[in-house]
This record gives sequence, C-alpha cells and structure tokens, in this order.
Amino acid sequence: MKTTIRAAAAWVLLTATPAYAQDAALGRSTKLTGSKDAKVTLVYEHAIPGSSGKSIKGVLVEYGPGGYSPSHTHAKSALIYATVIEGEVRSQVNDGPEKTYRTGENWTELPGDHHRVSANASETKPAKILAVFVVDDRDAVLTTPDEN
Repeated sequence: MKTTIRAAAAWVLLTATPAYAQDAALGRSTKLTGSKDAKVTLVYEHAIPGSSGKSIKGVLVEYGPGGYSPSHTHAKSALIYATVIEGEVRSQVNDGPEKTYRTGENWTELPGDHHRVSANASETKPAKILAVFVVDDRDAVLTTPDEN
C-alpha cells in the first residue's frame, strides 16, 4: 500500500505541468485564513476509476521563509499522503510529536486527523509540500482552519 501511495504521489508530481496551472479549474492559488506566507494550489484532480464518487487531488503548498498554515482539519473522507519537495517543514498531526520533515520525506494523515502544526522550518528559505488527497467527490472543501 505504501508503495502504491508513493507511486501515486510521484505520478501527480510528474504530471503537474504548467498546463494545469493555466486551467481555470486548476492552478488557482489561495491563501488559507490565518496563514502567514502560505500559498495553496490545486495542481491535479482526477476521478478514481472503479471507485464511484472518489477522486485523487494533488495540492501544492508553498511556504515562504517563516510561513505557516493555521491548525486545521481536512475533509472527513480525506486520506492524505504529503511529501516535502523543497526545504524543510514542521508538522504535527493529532497529539503526536512535532517533527521536521526534509526534502523527500513524507507522512500520512488519516480521515479525521487534526493537523496542529504545518510550517516552514526555515526563516530564510522557502519550502514546498505536495499533498495527495484521496477524497469523496462530495467533500468540496479540503481544508478547514480551526475556529479561534
């Protein structure tokens, strides 16, 4: 299973070409409420054959130096495989330990997980992650910041 998820993440990364960035439905960057210097872009979306109502979505998260996203949850159906593709990212899921992931390292978030920390580990260099979501089509909102 882990090999399949890694292959899917690599495939999404390799197919996330500039053509997708120009598509009206894909490539639109947004800023999460409560974030600092964090940009989120949907770079890939495709229905999963043989799994009616399920899609795979590739989301590029770019952090400027010192950037972060607020603590958040994802769609209730979301299985997420996140890979650092540039720099270093601090992450904490649920009550687990905060960990710094470096380029090429990854983690998984299960449905219902609470992403407490998601931040660039550097104050001087940018960082990027590719988050690959397997999600129900009915879950249009992928990320919901915590209410303060």
